[in-house]
Amino acid sequence: MQEYIMANLSLNPLKKALASLEKAISQPENEFTRDSVIQRFEFTFELSWKALKRFLEADRPMADDSVRGILREAHQRKLISHLEQWFAFHKARNLSSHTYNEETAVEVYTEALKMPDLCHELIKNLESK
Repeated sequence: MQEYIMANLSLNPLKKALASLEKAISQPENEFTRDSVIQRFEFTFELSWKALKRFLEADRPMADDSVRGILREAHQRKLISHLEQWFAFHKARNLSSHTYNEETAVEVYTEALKMPDLCHELIKNLESK
């Protein structure tokens, strides 16, 4: 059973997505790299909260399994810090479907630039548990 839980909690997809996001962020900013960063941010955020959900549910059922509920529980259990920033990532992810709007695209891009450090922290915390 423990092996099944550990296999289900593999962080390899999240690590690959984060590396891909960091690669895009390292490129000079222009319209094309911004779009790439936003797409990779979306994917990295989705994998982050879903990894948290799997980890938290391995212990016990979630009372609130919404993204915000998962982030709150993860913060309470010290898996993530800066809860408000994770909420901002969630908001930016929801806005990212509207990136045809230049102002929104810039807003999402700006949030995406903040993600790598906190995502590295998340991975470290999950691996140490």
